[in-house]
Amino acid sequence: MPALINPSILSADFANLERDLGRIANADYAHVDVMDNHFVPNLTIGVPVVKRLAQVSPVPLDLHLMIEDADRWAPQYAEAGAASVTFHLEAAQAPVRLARELRAGGVRAAVALRPATPVEPLLDLLDEIDMILVMTVEPGFGGQSFIEGTLPKIRRARAAIDGAGADTWIQVDGGVARPTIGRIAEAGANVFVAGSAVYGADDPAAEIDALRTLAS
Repeated sequence: MPALINPSILSADFANLERDLGRIANADYAHVDVMDNHFVPNLTIGVPVVKRLAQVSPVPLDLHLMIEDADRWAPQYAEAGAASVTFHLEAAQAPVRLARELRAGGVRAAVALRPATPVEPLLDLLDEIDMILVMTVEPGFGGQSFIEGTLPKIRRARAAIDGAGADTWIQVDGGVARPTIGRIAEAGANVFVAGSAVYGADDPAAEIDALRTLAS
């Protein structure tokens, strides 16, 4: 399975998002963090902005909803033009029903886990979801250091997916950069969210290529 690089626009210039989306045109997806200042202590953007970003982005949008009441809001982000919508297991009342609703709307359905949330509840539901997002920092802010203790969780998820013959992707978000991406890939992840590592580089497109090579 090829390595996918999804730069997080949380590290982009919010006054120039269309320009900064253009700087990552060689990425696989643009990762868009939606935060509500309730589920996490930060506030970013909502449905109207996502809808406009979907109209101008050169790559598909990979939405990460760090919000309460995901059952209510996630379908609206799918309708706004996202290609993939990730909701947190900790914020969903009926995750299987929500995943099915997202898939019925034509988008990839993914479930995210905080660093301390076990992956095991998802391993019997692999046919219901397209991706598991393992947070390798506490969600809410970019630029944090990678939590090494999340690697065993990635390995357990990869072993279960391979054992079941499932096509579920494993995404990692938090502290992804040149020094860490090789270990994360070795653990079994295939989708990598990098924010400050990409947008902090002099040439974001070249950094995407470098990360993809290291992950492969």
